[in-house]
Amino acid sequence: MARIVMKFGGTSVADLDRIRNVARHVKREVDAGHEVAVVVSAMSGKTNELVGWVQNMPKVAGANHSIYDAREYDAIVASGEQVTSGLLAIALQAMGINARSWQGWQIPIRTDNAHGAARILEIEGEDIIRRMQEGQVAVVAGFQGLGPDNRFSTLGRGGSDTSAVAIAAAVKADRCDIYTDVDGVYTTDPRIEPKARRLKKIAFEEMLEMASLGAKVLQVRSVELAMVFKVRTFVRSSFEDPDAPGMGDLLNPPGTLICDEEEIVEQEVVTGIAYAKDEAQISLRRLADRPGVSAAIFGPLAESHINVDMIVQNISEDGSKTDMTFTVPSGDVEKALRVLGENKDKIGYDVVQNESGLVKVSVIGIGMRSHAGVAATAFQALAEKGINIKAITTSEIKISILIDGPYAELAVRTLHSCYGLDKS
Repeated sequence: MARIVMKFGGTSVADLDRIRNVARHVKREVDAGHEVAVVVSAMSGKTNELVGWVQNMPKVAGANHSIYDAREYDAIVASGEQVTSGLLAIALQAMGINARSWQGWQIPIRTDNAHGAARILEIEGEDIIRRMQEGQVAVVAGFQGLGPDNRFSTLGRGGSDTSAVAIAAAVKADRCDIYTDVDGVYTTDPRIEPKARRLKKIAFEEMLEMASLGAKVLQVRSVELAMVFKVRTFVRSSFEDPDAPGMGDLLNPPGTLICDEEEIVEQEVVTGIAYAKDEAQISLRRLADRPGVSAAIFGPLAESHINVDMIVQNISEDGSKTDMTFTVPSGDVEKALRVLGENKDKIGYDVVQNESGLVKVSVIGIGMRSHAGVAATAFQALAEKGINIKAITTSEIKISILIDGPYAELAVRTLHSCYGLDKS
């Protein structure tokens, strides 16, 4: 017998038939004698609908731009998960399973006061554990918690993954199963490279890089939590037959296990290729090379909540001037240029240039720590395809390369092949 947390995303609970299918997955684990808690997202598209309703409400009196009370925003958008948790509890009860729905405030899942993007501070799991031990299935509304003001808080988009991993840590679950519309984590996006392979295991660090660099399988914060609390996490498909052979395998269910790297006996040099579209490059030319210039650039950008990624600095031959180049999401270019313009005198640059429509392609693998020549292989392979590299950043387990957008798919396929990831 094991203690399992099962999480089902929006596509898995998109309608009543899919909710009944989810109930069959849960029943399989209950019938096997396991203690089970379930975390659910809102029905697919429902959160977007609720957000749209909020954004179309009248402005706050006297405001010159669209603004609303974040506490009321949370009260509204959290309702989507409330519906699916109740419906799934009813579906399970109809199958003869003792089940009860729970909202974030009822557990409670305590968060900070950052409404709309709250972070979990504490989960009081004792009552949930007691009920699980008594044979009751807890069906928990994901994405939500209770702020210090005793009001609904929400965890940001994709927050149900974070809810599931946090609850798994709080109840000391043996594993956390994240059910989604894909059957695991692949070496790259199968829509771009049909030869992409499903990984049997991937280390927490690798998955964190994959998630932060464009892979949409899991939300970044959920992987961070899983890594900190050593929560063994399986990515699985909710669309497979719940009663198919192997689906109830306790130790090796179908899907991809995200785990500590010590569990991975044979570590590949490169595990996967990730990519992120809609990157933009901003270059500040001929800055004075002096202490504090970087802080003058990136401090105001951070205060404006602009996420800066790749940073490259080129210093002139005499050391008096420098060029600073960095990337931001394409949607933030205008805001970034405005912030830089407002701080031009403090920064002291001569001219600012920008280019949108770029793509960041990343090579990821914990095996890179102990193998030389990984970067050289990538550069040579891209050069042979005539792909020009605009910027490069590296870490212990990652190489990120900035290229022109039209070359994205060719670059992904080229790198996937040159590291042998297309071989079974």
